[in-house]
Amino acid sequence: MGGAHPHVPVLYEDNHVIVVVKPPNVPTQEDASRDPDLLTLIKADLKERHKKPGNVYLGLVHRLDRPVGGVMVFAKTSKAASRLSDAVRTRTIRKVYTAVVNGRPKEPQGTLRHHLLKDTKTNMVSVVPASKTGAKEAVLDYRVLSGRDGLSLVQVELHTGRPHQIRVQFAAIGCPLVGDQRYGGALAKPGQQIALWSTLLEFTHPVTQEALRFTSEPPGAFPWLLWDLKAAGAV
Repeated sequence: MGGAHPHVPVLYEDNHVIVVVKPPNVPTQEDASRDPDLLTLIKADLKERHKKPGNVYLGLVHRLDRPVGGVMVFAKTSKAASRLSDAVRTRTIRKVYTAVVNGRPKEPQGTLRHHLLKDTKTNMVSVVPASKTGAKEAVLDYRVLSGRDGLSLVQVELHTGRPHQIRVQFAAIGCPLVGDQRYGGALAKPGQQIALWSTLLEFTHPVTQEALRFTSEPPGAFPWLLWDLKAAGAV
């Protein structure tokens, strides 16, 4: 996918699903900014490549925050969308992220469990007591892969898909993500790119039942280039 729009690499495609690498700073779906969004870009590409008349169906089954890049799957049929959505809901899609955080979590690996509440007016998510109305449980596992220059390279496996979950949970333990303009506080340098990448996606094909696994490597830029990511086990 080229032209004036961001390039969207396609990792896999058949009649039922398409797996792509989302470029950072591209909205997953149309938002108030009206900037080119991933859903529209992929639809336009499918229409052009496959010479499809009329509207192209594309089902959104999970999301990545606008500043975050990495591997994502979309459904090309309503049947695939329904089955993949069920897989997301029952947590049978495996989603692994790599992040660089400020500082170092107290434990080298562990589970973070919080209750989160989103303020739709400000688009901010906060940690709240479990008893708070509207609070939703957020659970992730993490493992510190390496540390350098006051930063930690962390692998994260999501068990719930709450908005801004990884960003809020690491900020809550005093280790905000590098470059997180929303939750990084004074540690986030203006204009810095957030260090969060969707590096691995594993799921069962919604029709063929084949086990599928896709990976995407973070860009070769700061802070990722502080490490040999493959040697550190990040990809």
